Amino acid sequence: MPVLRTPAPARTPVPRKAALRTEALLLASALLLTACGSSAGDDAKAAEGAAAGYPVTLDNCGHRITLKSAPERAVSLNQGSTEILLSLGLADRVAGTATWTDPVMKGLEKANASVPRLADDNPSFEKVLDAEPDFVTASFVSTLGKGGVATREQFEKLGVPTYVSPSDCSEGKDNDSGGDGSRSKLLTLDAVYGEIRDLARVFGVRERGEKLVAALKERVHRATDGLDASGVSVMYWFANSQAPYLAGCCGAPGAITRAVGGRNAFADTHDEWPQINWETVADRDPDVLVIGDLTRRQQTAETAAAKIRFLETNPATRNLTAVKKKRYVLLSGQAMNPSIRTIEGIEKVAAGLRASGLVK
Repeated sequence: MPVLRTPAPARTPVPRKAALRTEALLLASALLLTACGSSAGDDAKAAEGAAAGYPVTLDNCGHRITLKSAPERAVSLNQGSTEILLSLGLADRVAGTATWTDPVMKGLEKANASVPRLADDNPSFEKVLDAEPDFVTASFVSTLGKGGVATREQFEKLGVPTYVSPSDCSEGKDNDSGGDGSRSKLLTLDAVYGEIRDLARVFGVRERGEKLVAALKERVHRATDGLDASGVSVMYWFANSQAPYLAGCCGAPGAITRAVGGRNAFADTHDEWPQINWETVADRDPDVLVIGDLTRRQQTAETAAAKIRFLETNPATRNLTAVKKKRYVLLSGQAMNPSIRTIEGIEKVAAGLRASGLVK
């Protein structure tokens, strides 16, 4: 998605020194003092961690991270990362979440209600430090990088390991090419499954991770079994009516389209979410429109209702084949991300194609 346009449950207590500080420097110092502390209890915890398979070391997006024990106060800075942690049954180990575009995934409402929301968008570095995290994870390089919440180096200097979804830093993803970056290689669902396995390993719940991956793969199989959408063109609209953000070839929408056997109307565009004018859309005249149904309020035409109203009244779009035939598939913003919700996107697009009468 266009990411740049966008009481904790009982657990082992951590001293709340940082909450008494109002400046990041003092907060950082408090965390450093906590991290440097040593006691017999610490030694016992280290021995327990070793017995449970720790330390765990991961190579992640150019960073090598090591955890001596499972996190107890993780902060997840994007909705996609948070929903993976909740799906792994780790709500009691999440000290805060941030940056949401949609309601939480169905089935996770109760777990999510127990986790503090630090901010609907990017929180400040100080706000994250106030939660006293022992692990920080994010879905996007832009969240844990310059211009985001903070850089990974800022957290790591405080002894806080960080993790970024491999789907946003995989081979072929260029995050410095402007906008939301570009991809020279196709994103596959293996990146999503890899993130699940990494986080399950970090938290010492590998078996849960494997069960979750198996369940997601089965959902993809059920949704696409027997589906033949060859020749059907699909366009994905995330947000903005004046200069719409539409899906390029190779991100999560591309993975959805390949799974259902269709054709992305802008498969020749390698930018993640390029802004493309409506005249070009009219020239491509896609068979089906996949529309982001967002609850945030950052761009024009965020909700599906607003998008459809625009499509059916604007002179440049009202004569599109998909508009005249009302071939719309509504997706959450997260389902258009490389996340656990991408599987939901496959299910809904497959169902929409079957309902349209365009597929065999």
